[in-house]
Amino acid sequence: MNGTIQSEPSRQKPCVFIHTNHKQILGALVGAHSLRRQSRHNDRFDVCLIEHGKHPFLQEKEGQPFLRDGIERIWRNEDLQSFTPLRFMPPELMGYQGRAVVIDPDVFAVGDVWDLLSRDMQGKAIFCRPRDRRSRSVEGRMATSVMLLDCEKLPHWRVREQFQALFDETLDYKDWITLRHEPRESIGLFESGWNDLDRFSQQTRMLHTTKRWTQPWKAGLPIDFTPADKFRRFPPLGWALWARRRLLGDHALLGHYRVHPDPNQEGYFFGLLRECVEDGLVTPAMIEEQIARKHVRADAFAAMERAPRTDRILEVLPAAA
Repeated sequence: MNGTIQSEPSRQKPCVFIHTNHKQILGALVGAHSLRRQSRHNDRFDVCLIEHGKHPFLQEKEGQPFLRDGIERIWRNEDLQSFTPLRFMPPELMGYQGRAVVIDPDVFAVGDVWDLLSRDMQGKAIFCRPRDRRSRSVEGRMATSVMLLDCEKLPHWRVREQFQALFDETLDYKDWITLRHEPRESIGLFESGWNDLDRFSQQTRMLHTTKRWTQPWKAGLPIDFTPADKFRRFPPLGWALWARRRLLGDHALLGHYRVHPDPNQEGYFFGLLRECVEDGLVTPAMIEEQIARKHVRADAFAAMERAPRTDRILEVLPAAA
């Protein structure tokens, strides 16, 4: 396997960015390994991490209220997904030139990401998929957890300014994160397999273990993310979740992460993690530290030992999920 993880893009090549925080760093490293493992074109692109801890403007807002889905929420840097504003940073990091792909730290390559980086964007600034699995329209809310970007066409993506707007209540987090304010004609759709949401089949190009309750490396740990309020879908539930947070705390009564219902997805992650250890990208000491900090499940080493070979898992995937 050629290629490495870089601290910043060379700007001479397209780049795949993985945005993450300290809680999801192991997933990000496994994701980076999967990108390199599955590509036949490693010399043509860079892979970089965008790490939450290296951007003080996020830490500075700790404990402050911001606008999300029409109501005030409190910004917590210890939330599992405190890295999400950084998914809009690649154009800045690329000097608003060239192409980039940005993915969440719970996304793992199955296909060759070069096929995405090199595709015809048809003059669009962004390629992604709708959040609604059934939709094939750009009119609704978009899933931004995997995006292909033409950075030159996104000069208005300035993360610090947009992040500040959340606290000024001139921008709603939900609208920002789902591209509600982006011109519809600037968005194109790629195949859902490039951001396959907890579905793993022969059509999967990027596996996204998006249901946080069942992320494979978290099973058995206490929940440490704040669920969406669901005000728009079902207001009574939204108000109940709001009251729980206000009275008991962000994570009270949420329980524990569960085992992923698809053993292939758990096996693929831990098979990739085993390869990371074999290649020296991840050390056993790092895994032990992540276990001690309750960022990774207690039986991670046993899960690695029993995981099938990753090639074997890919050979037996169903034709369609």
